[in-house]
Amino acid sequence: MKRKSVDPREAAKRAALNALRRAKRAADKAGIELSEWEGEFLESVTQRVKTYGRAFGDPDKGAPGTSLSVMQGVKLKEISAKAAGKDKAGKGGAGRRFGPNRRNSGSRKPFGGRGHGGGEDEV
Repeated sequence: MKRKSVDPREAAKRAALNALRRAKRAADKAGIELSEWEGEFLESVTQRVKTYGRAFGDPDKGAPGTSLSVMQGVKLKEISAKAAGKDKAGKGGAGRRFGPNRRNSGSRKPFGGRGHGGGEDEV
């Protein structure tokens, strides 16, 4: 049996709507009171995705084929983290992608530990 080809825009729309629904449901289930702004954000973004298939108009604000802009995705993650009882999402932790490697921060020597430094001249 052959599968129907999936429209990437429709899949992105469905994924965004599911993520918005999950965030709202998680906040309700945890008893977390969302601020007025967060509630309006979830409702307005959901409505725009349902109506237009995406929640932003400027193509520079998000990747082609996505339904949420980069900042809308960040805010959605923050609301989801708040609902889960965590601090703001994306601020350090296991998901951190840039910056010093926290696991080896004390064991590494500057310049790769190749004998550079200490004032000794190698001839």
